[in-house]
Amino acid sequence: MAAITLIEGVTQALAYEMKHDPSVVVLGEDVGVNGGVFRATQGLSDKFGEWRVFDTPLDETTIAGLTVGLAAQGMKPIAEAQFEGFIYPMMEQICCHAARMRNRTRGRITCPAVFRAPWGGGIHAPEHHSEANEHLFTNVPGLRVVLPSSPARAYGLLLAAIRDPDPVVFFEPKRIYRQYKEEVPDDGEALPLDVCFVLRDGTDITLVTWGAQVKECLEAADALAHEGISAEVIDVATLTPLDFDTIAESVQKTGRCVIVQEAPKTAGFGAEIAARIAEECIYDLLAPVARVSGWDVHTPLYRLEMKQLPSTARIVDAAKRTLAAG
Repeated sequence: MAAITLIEGVTQALAYEMKHDPSVVVLGEDVGVNGGVFRATQGLSDKFGEWRVFDTPLDETTIAGLTVGLAAQGMKPIAEAQFEGFIYPMMEQICCHAARMRNRTRGRITCPAVFRAPWGGGIHAPEHHSEANEHLFTNVPGLRVVLPSSPARAYGLLLAAIRDPDPVVFFEPKRIYRQYKEEVPDDGEALPLDVCFVLRDGTDITLVTWGAQVKECLEAADALAHEGISAEVIDVATLTPLDFDTIAESVQKTGRCVIVQEAPKTAGFGAEIAARIAEECIYDLLAPVARVSGWDVHTPLYRLEMKQLPSTARIVDAAKRTLAAG
């Protein structure tokens, strides 16, 4: 079994599903001959042909509209936005049509489409290439929003997203595209959507996060363990629909929670989780819920970029403050 990176997990999942399902097609800017800007689709055009892996004009609106049309007519299109900051022109088609197709037709037509986008900062790229904008889609009924954090979860969750009969926005944290490898069997085994993954058990405090920040939360849990503090780490993975039961069960056990997100703080998805905890777990809390996030500014250029992202030290500090508060 080969050890692969997260980006290779994406490629492996695409290849597996295209091999076993002829209705799966891949489209986007430079996804064919060049294999995508991050090489997520490298080799797929040679393997499956230009009719199933095809380059589009530099026009995200057309890419999204074509994807909705293909899905409505029985195909399973996988569209790539080269960067998450380029997904804004696609939002009208995703939010106004893909997400509403099942409801609009009373279930007669579904939209089994996946909209992939490299997501987040940390690679020394300009502002529109470094955003964390998942919260713009989590408020849209009819959409699933998925953010894997490891090669195995990228492979398994992408397979599940492609097989889902409704549209999925699949954000890929590019900062950890090639950060580490793990063994992932290419067996076509999908992971469940709508499920949080408990990556580390703990009894004193719960760390809730998703995407690239899983790395920093696990590092923070290690640092806290050296001081005798037991932190539970939860990878949300599927933001919507949210598996709140797993989060609630952990908060009921630890009594304290720190939510970590790369996006700016105001109205981010972490606020939704914090509100749910306040509504449903208030009597279990021993201290107020804390949030560690990006600042409420546009992503800065690379000299200041890492100061925008939540660091291990900031997470540890928030955990200690939360423990001291109650």
